[in-house]
Amino acid sequence: MIYTDAQFENSSAVLQRLKVALSEALVCETDQTWLKMIEVDALESQITEIEGEISEYQQLRIRQVPLPEISTIDDLPKVLAKARIRSGISQDALATCLNSTAEQIQRFEETNYIGVSIDTLLKVSHIVEINIESTADISKDPLATYVWSEVDETVWSQFPCKEMAKRKWFEVQPHEKPRTKIREYFFSVNNLQSHTIYNRRIVRRNAVVDEYALLAWQIRVLELAQAHHAKNYVPEFELNETWLPELMSLTQSPSGPLDACNLLAEKGIVCVIERHLPRSNLDGATMLYDTNRPVIGLTLRHDRLDNFWFVLFHELGHIFLHMFDGRVCDFFDADSESHTPQDSGHVSIEDEADQFALNTLIPSEQWEKCMSRFAQSDATVQIDAENLGIGPSIIAGRIRREQNDYRILTQSVGQGQVRSQLKGIIHGVD
Repeated sequence: MIYTDAQFENSSAVLQRLKVALSEALVCETDQTWLKMIEVDALESQITEIEGEISEYQQLRIRQVPLPEISTIDDLPKVLAKARIRSGISQDALATCLNSTAEQIQRFEETNYIGVSIDTLLKVSHIVEINIESTADISKDPLATYVWSEVDETVWSQFPCKEMAKRKWFEVQPHEKPRTKIREYFFSVNNLQSHTIYNRRIVRRNAVVDEYALLAWQIRVLELAQAHHAKNYVPEFELNETWLPELMSLTQSPSGPLDACNLLAEKGIVCVIERHLPRSNLDGATMLYDTNRPVIGLTLRHDRLDNFWFVLFHELGHIFLHMFDGRVCDFFDADSESHTPQDSGHVSIEDEADQFALNTLIPSEQWEKCMSRFAQSDATVQIDAENLGIGPSIIAGRIRREQNDYRILTQSVGQGQVRSQLKGIIHGVD
């Protein structure tokens, strides 16, 4: 994409040189016709690409290109550069309005505004004449996005320093204050900056989430994932769902959660169990370690088998559906049990991950045949579970979720059967 008049002039000059080269290639006589055709095809491809970029820039400048529709706040970064050009605002002028530099604006636009706070995105949208209220109902967006644009913007004292020190995430000497150790701890994990600042954190927004608690918890999960990689062989992850039936079969096993963590590691996914921090309300999250290795973090806020399996498969949904599609995002699920799909015609990534979990655990055609959907008793749940070859907690949990009633089928959800078997790998427990 062309962002500035200078780039437009440069691209126009390059286009002319390519056209000259194409003309010369077409009249050039050679015995190697195949080589000539390869050169011609390459030149024509480059010309077509640059002509498209030039045309788009020209059309934006005269406001003849409509902007893409914005349905959620997550769509906004993709539109901002085009809206700026369409409004006739230079990168220099935008930088002045934001008390920034043209170089910074150039980096924002060329990276699709990765690492830019929502406040800044909204300021830019106002300057470039995007009417948020008319294009997206932000207040009803089921997701929240958190980012750190610069390390220096971080207010280190806002981290839950005392709780982090209490859990011995870092050592504090008697004469030291915990908050003085935060920055040192923050950069103690290799490649942490690229994972926790410049990635957007997409958060299911059903409860108030303290973004510093969120970031601190993510730092800890990545630290533990890094330690696991240092001590154990973890194969490369392959985007292949063929092993999921094996994982589903573990829902019947008395040691299912522990076996599941081991199976995930065999498939290239490290599972970290870390108790959530105050004001985070997290159930789980999916992120990347070392650019292409998935990490699932679980908090086990609810010590029940049904919650464990649903959250685990929900996070796998993010891995298989979203993590490798170019979003450059980490996905966090806060208070997932209170989530209900938005009745707005817009299917969020959280709804997609929910459906992945529900349909993978119990395909819709099998679910329609379950007696327990209508005769809601622990006995019918057990019968359906045996017929489907899955754990009864999966069926009981789905019924409770669909009925939005967490008082029923309490004997079938596996209360108190998760933390006890994962005790050896749970972190953050007093």
